[in-house]
Amino acid sequence: MTERIRNFLDKIPHDGPVLVVDLEAVRENYLTFSRTMPDTSIYYAVKANPAPEILSLLAELGSSFDCASVAEIEMVLAAGATADRISFGNTIKKEADIARAHALGVRLFAFDARAELEKIARAAPGGQVFCRILCDGEGAEWPLSRKFGCDPAMAEGLMEEAQNLGLEPLGLSFHVGSQQTDLAAWDRALATVGGLFRRLADKGIVLRLVNLGGGFPARYRRDVPAMEAYSQAIHDAIIAHFGNHPPKTIIEPGRAMVGNAGIIRSEVVLISRKDQSKTSEDNPRWVFLDIGKFGGLVECMDEAIRYPIRSRRDDDAMEPAIIAGPTCDSADVLYERNRYPLPLSLDIGDHILIEATGAYTSTYASVAFNGFAPLKSLVI
Repeated sequence: MTERIRNFLDKIPHDGPVLVVDLEAVRENYLTFSRTMPDTSIYYAVKANPAPEILSLLAELGSSFDCASVAEIEMVLAAGATADRISFGNTIKKEADIARAHALGVRLFAFDARAELEKIARAAPGGQVFCRILCDGEGAEWPLSRKFGCDPAMAEGLMEEAQNLGLEPLGLSFHVGSQQTDLAAWDRALATVGGLFRRLADKGIVLRLVNLGGGFPARYRRDVPAMEAYSQAIHDAIIAHFGNHPPKTIIEPGRAMVGNAGIIRSEVVLISRKDQSKTSEDNPRWVFLDIGKFGGLVECMDEAIRYPIRSRRDDDAMEPAIIAGPTCDSADVLYERNRYPLPLSLDIGDHILIEATGAYTSTYASVAFNGFAPLKSLVI
C-alpha cells in the first residue's frame, strides 16, 4: 500500500467498499515502461481502468491507447489524446462502431476474421490493419486463448486479402495471456510472427508493425520478474527472429500499469462456521465481505488472481479461512480451494484491505446485482 492511500483511507468513513487509486504509482509505472522499453510505443489498455484522471495523466505523459469500444475512444479523446494515438484493438466490432471510430480520426484497427476485415474495408476505407494470431497463453494466470486470434496460416491469407480490399496491411499482433510470468512466452509468439513476416514479404507485402500485446504482470501474492527482465527477453527474441531489421513494436500494458496503484477497502459482514460439532480443521471459518465477484472481483473466478489481503490484526494468531462475497449467489466465493490465513481475532465490522486491485475491478463491477451499488472508485 502506498503511504498516500493509507493516509487517505484513514480520513474517509466506510460506507461501502471503495477502490482508491494513487496516480503517482501510475506515473511511476508508465515511466518504468518508457525507460525499460524505449524503442516500443506504449498503448495503455483502457479497459484495465478507464478513470478519467488516469487517462488524462497518461495522455499528458505521451501514452497511446488501446481501446475496445467507441465509448473508450471518446473517453481517450476527452482526456486530451489525439486519434493518431488510438488503436481500435477489439477484434469484434460493429460496423457502425468502426465507421464512428473512423469519423473520429482513428486509423488503426485489429481483426482476426475475414468478415471483420470486410467490415473495416467498408467502414474505414484505406485504414491500417493488424491481424491477431492465436496464442496458447501457457504460463499466464488469466489466459486469453481461444476467443481471440486466428491460425497463423489463416492470418497470412487475410493480410493478402487486406491489401486486395484497399486497406494497409500494417502488421501482426498476439497476446501471451494476462499476468504472464513466463519470459519465454514472447519468444514463442515472435518466432511465429517472424516467419509470417518473411513469407508475406516474399509475396510483396512488407509488414512494419508487431503488436506485442499485454501480459505484463502486477505483483499479487507471488513475486514476478522485474520489467527489465521482460524488456531483455523481448529484445533478445526480436533480434533472434528479425535480425538487424526489427519492426516497429507496440505494447498494451493494462494490469501492470495500474494494478499495484489501487487498493480496495472492504468490511467484514459475517464470520461463521458451518458445523459446531467439528474441529476447526474440518470446519473452516467463512469470512464474508461487503464485496465479492459481482462487486468487482471477477478475476477471483477459478481463484485465478490471488490478491494480497491485509487487516490491522495481522500480528495476531492466524488460521486459514474461506473468503466470500455478500450476494445471494453461491458462485460469489472468492477463495475456497486456496484458503487465506486471516487473524483469529478478526471481527465483524473490521476493515480488510485488498491490495493490487487497480486493474479490472471497477469496470467489472455489476450495476446493482442484489441491489448492491457499483464499486465506488476514487483517484488521488
